[in-house]
Amino acid sequence: MTTRRTFLKGISGVVTVAVAGIETPAGAQAAKLDENDPQAVSLGYKHDTGKVDRAKFPKHEVSQKCSNCQLFQGKASDAWGPCPIFGGKQVAANGWCNSYVKKA
Repeated sequence: MTTRRTFLKGISGVVTVAVAGIETPAGAQAAKLDENDPQAVSLGYKHDTGKVDRAKFPKHEVSQKCSNCQLFQGKASDAWGPCPIFGGKQVAANGWCNSYVKKA
């Protein structure tokens, strides 16, 4: 279950980046998100959707992954892509976090 606090923590990075106007130079790749990053831990992020703790995140389904999330900014064929929830850091296409929102 996503709490207001968890949601606000998740979007804090997005707001910070948007307000600061920070951009990655063309052609430069953002760093890959570490599963031990405090924000990643708070949102239950895993590089592999199959390794998500079902006891903590009972609504998680294995079919949910970053590559089919509205927030994933990579191409469908990319193994990694930027995610605004994590300040533009790269997340695994096969990853998952509690901010998952299915693409329309």
